Amino acid sequence: MDFDYVIVGGGSAGSVLANRLSEDPSTSVCLLEAGGGGKSLFVRMPAAVVTALPGRPRINNWAFETVPQPGLNGRRGYQPRGKALGGSSAINAMLYVRGQQQDYDGWADLGCDGWDWDSVLPYFKRAENNELGADSVHGDSGPLQVSRQKEPRPITHAFIQAAQQMQHRHTEDFNRGDNEGVGLYQVTQFHDPAKNGERCSAAAGYLFPVSGRPNLTVITHAHASRLRFEGKRATGVVYRVRGKGADITVQAKREVLLCAGALKTPQLLQVSGVGAKSDLEPHGIAIHHELPGVGRNLQDHLDFALIFKTKDTDNFGIGPTGAARLLRHIQRWNKKGVSMAATPFAEGAAFLKTTPDLERPDIQLHFTIAMVDDHARKLHYGYGYSCHVCKLRPESRGTVGLNSADPMAAPAIDPAFLSDKRDLQTMIKGARMARDILNAPALAKYRHKELFGTDTAQTDQDWEEHIRARADTIYHPVGTCKMGVDEMAVVDPQLRVRGLEGLRIVDASVMPTLVSGNTNAPTIMIAEKAADMIKAAAM
Repeated sequence: MDFDYVIVGGGSAGSVLANRLSEDPSTSVCLLEAGGGGKSLFVRMPAAVVTALPGRPRINNWAFETVPQPGLNGRRGYQPRGKALGGSSAINAMLYVRGQQQDYDGWADLGCDGWDWDSVLPYFKRAENNELGADSVHGDSGPLQVSRQKEPRPITHAFIQAAQQMQHRHTEDFNRGDNEGVGLYQVTQFHDPAKNGERCSAAAGYLFPVSGRPNLTVITHAHASRLRFEGKRATGVVYRVRGKGADITVQAKREVLLCAGALKTPQLLQVSGVGAKSDLEPHGIAIHHELPGVGRNLQDHLDFALIFKTKDTDNFGIGPTGAARLLRHIQRWNKKGVSMAATPFAEGAAFLKTTPDLERPDIQLHFTIAMVDDHARKLHYGYGYSCHVCKLRPESRGTVGLNSADPMAAPAIDPAFLSDKRDLQTMIKGARMARDILNAPALAKYRHKELFGTDTAQTDQDWEEHIRARADTIYHPVGTCKMGVDEMAVVDPQLRVRGLEGLRIVDASVMPTLVSGNTNAPTIMIAEKAADMIKAAAM
């Protein structure tokens, strides 16, 4: 099978490229996705993310683990990633967060010309169909529907009030380039009447509406196993369907586009012979093209949660009336697109400075309307809420490598959490600030019991013990095929793999540094910008 473009990965970036590149009816596009169709109720109903997140069973989820983390008392971290059309946008909390202006200006300072805030803002706007309409920083005609939350809980409003009582300013919009403040997240959720309240994954926004195009071929359950080359030119992708035996090859007449994400894209390169010789030779993989930066520079947001029980039942929990209440909420959501079934769980947002002299916020809080312990893999009877703390710009750097030469095996993921002591220091400051907000008067009527003893005075040593014992990812791995101009860059500012032809990477792995917030919206922006680059190259 021959196509102009072969896209590996039908997630946030792959869905965008499949749409934009197939806009020209004379251009043929093939999209390969290892997971399923991404249209089930488990995806469409926002609250159903609780079925996918724990990975037990693996519903639309790769459910990876890290190697043991010395910074986390030797524990293996958990790395849920989306495995369906829509990718991680099919199982995330739907939070629409772009990051801060300085993030992108910083990319440009590193030599990534054309990636400063003013240059990327038009692509954020092009992607967006914001419920509140268009203005200088928002769009209202893009494929990605961005909404206000449907029915945020009263406890979330109390959290916002509590933060204001601690002298943090209220912010209506976290996507204007300056995130500081506290408020409600916007969400990637349908606001049009036909699908009101449903998750707007990247596939639902970009891919499903154009799936009937005759020049677009989408193949699900297709696990890419290696890239094909003629000399230094990528010419196609070999994939296999689990349980179906023989490998299948699709040829790319113009370009192969890797959109498999920060964990799978470097693995596919490595099993195809592209990477550092020292990483590949132990697995018996012959070097096709030496590129030492592949799999390096992994960055991720480490998350630490403070968790409280409450006697208030107007949130998620496990109790004698819980099932009946949830059924009523699902029925309301099905009819009107509202109710607690439409929640992103992480309803309350805060971007704060741990010291007032900082130029911009260095921590992010996610306030969730449930007791989210160990990625919802540890359940607690009753009702509660959580406040999650992460350092926005971690100093620690990790790697993605191989466990074996088998492309079907999981990659070896080492975020190296807390390997830089500065990250721990900021996390401790952030945890103290979160505790102070949770102990503010506005939340007094909701507090009943804190689960882990973090609601009283703690020394730095106490906080360190808590963080090392329970912290883990909040699902933002990036950087493993970074864009740049230095010798460790994997792609240039046009996202072309250095030293090879006909091969680009378009996903979160190209971010040279982690943005100050959630990564779905920036990944969609990257793909929108890449589509223009790819089209220009074909002219």
